Amino acid sequence: MPYVSPDIPADLDLSLLATAAPAGMDKSAARQASEAMATQLANLQELLYANRQHSLLVILQGLDTSGKDSSIKQVFREVNPMGLDIHSFKAPTTTELAQDFLWRSHHRVPSRGLIGIFNRSHYESAVTDRVMGFCDRATQMERCLSIREFERHLVANGTLVCKFFLHISRETQKERLLVRLQDPQKHWKLSLADLESRKHFDVYMNDWSRVITATHQSVAPWHVVQADQKWYRDFVMLSVLIEKLKGLNMGWPALTQPVTAGDITD
Repeated sequence: MPYVSPDIPADLDLSLLATAAPAGMDKSAARQASEAMATQLANLQELLYANRQHSLLVILQGLDTSGKDSSIKQVFREVNPMGLDIHSFKAPTTTELAQDFLWRSHHRVPSRGLIGIFNRSHYESAVTDRVMGFCDRATQMERCLSIREFERHLVANGTLVCKFFLHISRETQKERLLVRLQDPQKHWKLSLADLESRKHFDVYMNDWSRVITATHQSVAPWHVVQADQKWYRDFVMLSVLIEKLKGLNMGWPALTQPVTAGDITD
């Protein structure tokens, strides 16, 4: 069941896009395919590390409860943890605010051979800052232009960039927030900030539509993932990541110096 990523239209409106898995999608078959792809991703990461010519930067964005944390846990479950460099971006520190908005992201770009994962990213400065009133629309668009050039620079220097927007419905977000409220083991995941952000759900959808359109480019494309069902989210993400890494046509590096069995002493 191959996955084909849809194009991002110039007039993208996230509110009009489906958030649930396609009708007729076989859940059992998708999960089975994901199991195989999780192993394949682990093998490709090992090849990536062995060659040390490229890195892969995975950018995860989405509204609260969209599944950024759980997607990392599930999609990369078979990958050697030593091959991953994961960073969650919180509110900027005083030091970070004293720099340009891309500074803290550039510091976390993965080294060659690694898969880097940004749980939230520099895109917060283009969306959340605008929604919360820390910048205006003109500044938002200026930041989008800077992001485009930043990501083009990364790709030109050997870092593949793969961006996912985990797209959930307002109803799904409410259900997941209620689960966090009702389960004492998930209380730590619930904050008043989540509830405040929910009040701006439609505004966020509008701004994300605008920013995704402005920063989608062939060298660093966006993938809007229908994320109401976690099993479908994982299937899509694994499909995209494997296609991205297979495009490098990597092989196992040969010995750098001639060695024979006789060179290995008893």
